[in-house]
Amino acid sequence: MKSKICRSILILTALSLARSPAAAQSSKAGVEAWGRGDYAAALTIWRPLAAHGDADAMFNLGQIYRLGRGVPIDLGEAERWYARAARAGHIDAQTQLGMLLFQNGYPHAGMSWLQKAADRGDPRAQLLYGTALYNGDADLQRNVLGGYGYVAKAAKQGLGPARSTLADMDREIPEHLRRLVLAGSNPGSTAKTVPAVPPAARPARAAPNHPVEPVAVPIGTAGTWRVQLGAFAQRGAAEALFRSLSPGPLVGRASYLMPVGKMTRLQAGPFRTKAEAGAACTMLAFRQLPCFVVFTP
Repeated sequence: MKSKICRSILILTALSLARSPAAAQSSKAGVEAWGRGDYAAALTIWRPLAAHGDADAMFNLGQIYRLGRGVPIDLGEAERWYARAARAGHIDAQTQLGMLLFQNGYPHAGMSWLQKAADRGDPRAQLLYGTALYNGDADLQRNVLGGYGYVAKAAKQGLGPARSTLADMDREIPEHLRRLVLAGSNPGSTAKTVPAVPPAARPARAAPNHPVEPVAVPIGTAGTWRVQLGAFAQRGAAEALFRSLSPGPLVGRASYLMPVGKMTRLQAGPFRTKAEAGAACTMLAFRQLPCFVVFTP
C-alpha cells in the first residue's frame, strides 16, 4: 500500500495563506479602512452590508473575528459569517469555512466545503481536498489519482506547498498514470461526497478534564523534518504555545524544547518529508504564527 502523503495537512488543521478581505465595490470604503489599520471603521462599514446579504462583507466580518482585528478573536462568530457567505457562493468563504471546521474537529463538514471550493478552482482548497482524497482521510473513499489531479491543479496555479506535495506524489505514482490524470482522464474510483453539517447539528464536545502537557523529546529520535516555531526567553512560554497548538495544527506531533544560551527553542515534529513539514508551516499561518522547516540528521 502506498504511504500517505502529507497526512498532517489534514490532521493539523488545515492550510491558509490568509487573504485580505475581498475588495468588492460596495465594500471599498471598508477595505480602505482595513488597509490603513482602522478596523473599527471597517467593522462599522461592513456590518450593515453583511446584514443585507452582501457576501463580500460577510466574508470580511469572518476575517475580522478570526484574526481579532479590532475585536477579540471569536472563532464561533467567524464561522457564522463565513457560513453565511459560503452559502451565498463566496469561494474564499467556502475555503476558510472548510479549514476552520476541519481545524475545530469537524472533518466531514470541512471537507464538504473544501470540495466545493476546490471544484471552483481555489488552489488552497484543491491542495487540502486533494490530499484528503489521496490519503482516504476524513471518511473519503481513497482515490489516489483523483487526489493527484486536485493537487496538480493547485500546483499549476503556483501554490508552493502544492508543488512540494505533488513532487512527493510523483515518486509514488507511475508516470503513465500521472500523464493520464494531467491529460484529463482519471482511471481511479470516484470519491465519496460528504454533506455539510450545519453548526446546530454538530454535537458539543467535552473539554478535557486534565491539562495537556507538552512532550519534550530528546534530539535524535525518529524523523527527519521538523517545524521551528521560535525561541523564547521563558521555557514555560514555549510549552504554553505548544499546548495551544497540539489539539489542532500539531495534533499527534511532539515538542522539542532545546536550550540555546538563555533561550528555549521550540520545534515540533517529526514529519516524514520536507513537503509535509512545509504544509504544516503553511497551515500555522492560519494562526498568524511564524514558522519554518528545519532538517534534523
